[in-house]
Amino acid sequence: MAAPRMRERYQKEIIPAMMKDFAYNNIMQVPKIQKIVLNVGLGEAISNIKLLEAAQKELGMITGQKAVTTKAKKSIATFKLRQGMPIGCKVTLRGTAMYEFLDRLITIALPRIRDFRGVSGKSFDGRGNYALGIREQFIFPEIDYDKVEMVHGLDVIVCTSAETDKESKALLRYFGIPFRN
Repeated sequence: MAAPRMRERYQKEIIPAMMKDFAYNNIMQVPKIQKIVLNVGLGEAISNIKLLEAAQKELGMITGQKAVTTKAKKSIATFKLRQGMPIGCKVTLRGTAMYEFLDRLITIALPRIRDFRGVSGKSFDGRGNYALGIREQFIFPEIDYDKVEMVHGLDVIVCTSAETDKESKALLRYFGIPFRN
């Protein structure tokens, strides 16, 4: 099995470019993507558990990995939510699956967003991690529009080993993520 395109691109193009841009002395100083976490939060799952099962199935189709159910940490009476109730699902991607997903996200999914002008460059957390919110799951070609029970969004969090947001933004820009600002 061949190595993912994004991993080869990282090793052949991105590492030398980052070493030049940030004057790193050692290859090990160059930041890398550690993991990508996809998260779906469904408040409607409190009343209808089938929506959560459908979201898990869709997340599995998008990533190729089974989604884990996330449960409420606290009870909130106004939302009729009790501690331990299932309210969402998530998938953590590492290694080959992570690079394959990143490739599909950049080359296939993001261009399918209507009126797409790039993603926000302000969604960094101060420690080099980037969060991207997607409004509809339909941008992924694996999702069949006719079989969807409910339109929902998802969060994509890209965790990097970068020390600063500037380094992280440069790394993601080299990977091909189109920032608008």
